[in-house]
Amino acid sequence: MNLDPALLEIIVCPACHGALAAQGEELVCSGCGNAYPVRNDIPVLLVDEARKPA
Repeated sequence: MNLDPALLEIIVCPACHGALAAQGEELVCSGCGNAYPVRNDIPVLLVDEARKPA
């Protein structure tokens, strides 16, 4: 994954507005734990597309 660090500073989780951190090919929320996919270096920040925490 090749995301601009400045982008990671301004985007937040659409479900809870928590901070997102890159983990593998996903962005994981520090608040609710949702994991959002990154496809072709584009974050897909749709709650319906998120992998829910276990």
